[in-house]
Amino acid sequence: MAVTWTQHRFSGGALALDAANTVVLRDDVARTFDRFDDPVEIARFAEAASDFRAEELGGRALAVADPHRIAPTVIAIRETTDRLFRGVASEGLVATTALPDFLEACAAGLRGDHSSVAAPGKPFGDPATPIALEAALAVSALSLMTQDSLRRLRICRNCNWLFLDRSRNGSRLWCDMAVCGNRQKARRHYRRRKPATEEHEHA
Repeated sequence: MAVTWTQHRFSGGALALDAANTVVLRDDVARTFDRFDDPVEIARFAEAASDFRAEELGGRALAVADPHRIAPTVIAIRETTDRLFRGVASEGLVATTALPDFLEACAAGLRGDHSSVAAPGKPFGDPATPIALEAALAVSALSLMTQDSLRRLRICRNCNWLFLDRSRNGSRLWCDMAVCGNRQKARRHYRRRKPATEEHEHA
């Protein structure tokens, strides 16, 4: 089934985190599923991310030549990114044991890319030409290795996605207030009303 790549799917705050979040319900073995099981979705993800992540990308479009060919590299970056930064969000520390695989995956994503990145106003290089998705994922993931980004990493209390908390006081609990925040509020409302309803029924 084709994925609808809505804005909510890009709630991570960074391209690399959005990719990490394409595995849904990672903490639930019975219900977890991978949106990239069909490699065609990698190309569709890139197309949507070109729009929803335009600011981060500096307006540079993402390119996918052959989703089946790049799938192993994309998934390696995704999984090592999730492992490393989920640990940071949980423990507040970077686990050195997670770094070698992460850096190797990023290196694989950048291999063969001949553009320049991180120039002022051009964080992902020249916006006039597309950048390969795997290279962009590596640049995005590596850009998270700053003190400011590391301290802002969070795990959503509702869906377990990774996200960057850019709120002023650093108190965000959900990746997306309009979706996960409202779902949590609805659950709390239901739990508060349930005892009152049961008491009324047994009166």
